[in-house]
Amino acid sequence: MEKDLTNGLGEDHPCASNACTEGVNGIRDALYVLNGKWKLPLLFALTQGPARFKDIQRALGDITPKILSKELKELELNEFVVRSVFPTVPPTVTYEVTDYSRSLQQVLHELKVWGINHRQRIVASRKSK
Repeated sequence: MEKDLTNGLGEDHPCASNACTEGVNGIRDALYVLNGKWKLPLLFALTQGPARFKDIQRALGDITPKILSKELKELELNEFVVRSVFPTVPPTVTYEVTDYSRSLQQVLHELKVWGINHRQRIVASRKSK
């Protein structure tokens, strides 16, 4: 029995093609790795340069230390962030983006621009009502 690639759609539907299925799967894979409210803002903050834990927490605002620690560990596991420990007293720990995570720079920029425009649109819409 052949697998139905149309996902129940008619064969003439634009998203019944393998290209659409591949695109949907690619987006799902990206969201699986970058899911949640904090990963993309965290990566954006780190594109400004290496930062210490407290500096990252301040930049993100209302993230708890527990959640920030979890997000940093997941980003490190997926090779988006590198953690460096320096032999000072007490030890200095910094986090920075990897070359691999820099491949998201254009995506982060576009999301930032879209988010700013969306907020302005919604605020303007609510003021006009």
